[in-house]
Amino acid sequence: MIIKQIAQLGQPVLREVARKVDDPRAPVIQALIDDMLMTMADADGVGIAAPQVYEPLSLFIVASRPGPRYPYASQMGPTAMINPEILWVSDDTVKGWEGCLSIPGLRGLVPRHTRLGVRYFDRQGEVREEEYADFPARVFQHEFDHIQGIVFIDRIESTRDLVTEKEYMRSL
Repeated sequence: MIIKQIAQLGQPVLREVARKVDDPRAPVIQALIDDMLMTMADADGVGIAAPQVYEPLSLFIVASRPGPRYPYASQMGPTAMINPEILWVSDDTVKGWEGCLSIPGLRGLVPRHTRLGVRYFDRQGEVREEEYADFPARVFQHEFDHIQGIVFIDRIESTRDLVTEKEYMRSL
């Protein structure tokens, strides 16, 4: 396992639509998942998408947990999601603060659906269907955007909804 370099805003890979993974159980995919888990933990993230480590593949990890960057997050073990799909979304949306490992130093108020149903392959190649709400739903949508070539600043409604990480942390 290795800590990979995280692509920063401006890298073309962050604006590509990711390719489907042919075989979730392939050794190269398993190694990538392990590297992503290590990279995410090293960066103190709550999620990471393959494009963020220069791999334009439809794969990301959701790992909601409280920490310095998101002290009010709910606890959820790291879950690799391969070729994920959104099956449905709630009508309700809420604005919440998001940051991104690929856009260090900024936070934005991003509107997201409060609940959603999803389908994905786990790392064993099994199909899973889950329902997520609140912070895990936000993380899923943020990471799902990455595999569509979208970053959180594309979703903010106004540049007034952007703050520096320093000011965000001061407000906690």
